[in-house]
Amino acid sequence: MQASDQQQLVDALIPLSRAAGRLIMDIYHSDFAVRGKADASPVTEADEKAEAIILEGLAALPLSFPVVAEEACAAGNIPDVGDCFWLVDPLDGTREFVNRNGEFTVNIALIEHGRPILGVVLAPALDQLYTGSLAGGAFYQDSSGRHAIRVRQPAADGMDVLASRSHGDADALQRLLAGRPVRNLINAGSSLKLCLIAAGKADLYPRQGRTMEWDIAAGHAVLAAAGGQIQTFDGAPLLYGKPGFENPHFVASGGLPFF
Repeated sequence: MQASDQQQLVDALIPLSRAAGRLIMDIYHSDFAVRGKADASPVTEADEKAEAIILEGLAALPLSFPVVAEEACAAGNIPDVGDCFWLVDPLDGTREFVNRNGEFTVNIALIEHGRPILGVVLAPALDQLYTGSLAGGAFYQDSSGRHAIRVRQPAADGMDVLASRSHGDADALQRLLAGRPVRNLINAGSSLKLCLIAAGKADLYPRQGRTMEWDIAAGHAVLAAAGGQIQTFDGAPLLYGKPGFENPHFVASGGLPFF
């Protein structure tokens, strides 16, 4: 995909993600109900209504690609994907949303030949927006403006390591990091962990547990645009479009690959 097409799509995703974010925040401040899906994960009307907004917006874009969206897939609506397709998680971090801690995100990413080439991550409760494309780089935007971001090299006294706030496995993490210097261990929710590495505020995010492609694709796009990477435990790049859209264990890192 041409650089101009990538930028055009990123520019279109920003207002679309914000529209979904406004709806999510309206529900966030209401007395919403929480239901369980077949896999026992929680879902709310915010997930479903935000996804509807995003799907409608993607369908209106001049460049058309299949859309793999979390709630549609949960309902059995799984499209055939080719070389290019969208991955959408309308509300990543539903547990954080339910707990009202603000660490939830709207995630939209475009995959080309198995790799995320652009994406948008919006944290509406925090008023934080991350965007990235391989052609145009990565950016962070809040009330103070828009800023280019880049991964950092780990400090000499150790890495700042991120762990999932709701899905952590402390023993497995300790075994993985054995022998490596760790300065701080930081708990965070949703795809914000990937964006923190992209912004040079952390160094590593190992994930030893079940995730789906839509959970991390947009954050991966921002991280890749900022100079970082995600590897599976055999050291290979994490790719998308896998059967069932389920990820293996992975490690996201900034300045240096983990493996």
